[in-house]
Amino acid sequence: MGKTLAVLRHESSTLYHAAMTNTQRILIIDDDARLRELLLRYLGEQGFSVKAVGDGSALDKALLLGRYHLLVLDLMLPDEDGLAILRRLRAAGENVPVILLTARGDEIDRIIGLEMGADDYLPKPFNPRELVARIQAVLRRKGMQAIGAPEGSEKTVSFSDFELNLATRALSRAGVSIALTTGEFALLKVLVTHQRIPLSRDKLTELARGRDHDPFDRAIDVQVSRLRKLIEADPARPRFIQTVWGHGYVFVPDGTKP
Repeated sequence: MGKTLAVLRHESSTLYHAAMTNTQRILIIDDDARLRELLLRYLGEQGFSVKAVGDGSALDKALLLGRYHLLVLDLMLPDEDGLAILRRLRAAGENVPVILLTARGDEIDRIIGLEMGADDYLPKPFNPRELVARIQAVLRRKGMQAIGAPEGSEKTVSFSDFELNLATRALSRAGVSIALTTGEFALLKVLVTHQRIPLSRDKLTELARGRDHDPFDRAIDVQVSRLRKLIEADPARPRFIQTVWGHGYVFVPDGTKP
């Protein structure tokens, strides 16, 4: 924590105000008052509109009063842990992008968070510039106009009885809508636009998440597992998102062997 706060103070005093066409609204949920205060100032200097709260109850009140483009959610909170909050939000159909703040050694919590629908995570202590980069990458995938415009024209990709609209980011099966998180849409978009092309985990991470791949980062495997549960009749024997052993994955629209 001390290292993060020191870096925040340094970065806040040296980086310029980032000009942005539209203001993205960010909600921070962390019980450390000093970190909240410094993130409010630092992210504000980068052009974001920022609100910070200390627990799950205050988060619920904030969501009732307004909408946010992204949540920065700490896992360790006093009244309700971050994983429980994330599970509750996703179960209620809330698809706002979420970046988790985790302790550096909590690999299992990070994996579970991704399985529940988190879009990214950042271990503490962290460099605030990396948090801004993660926020921007997630918002790009979400399609915020100021830092990553959506598809210029409507395009629908069909496979089996599914339709994925790349402009509206809507997935449906036989006319029934299927909710996707930002990360799930980003990965599915990469797969359906690279049909029958085997993609390594590194390449999938680069195309879908906009950052370098950590060889011990299982995020892509977790996201693939989530997508398979959404679109495969039998996720254990996937037809569309097939594993290329020793390499990565390949999307096969008709479910045949690639």
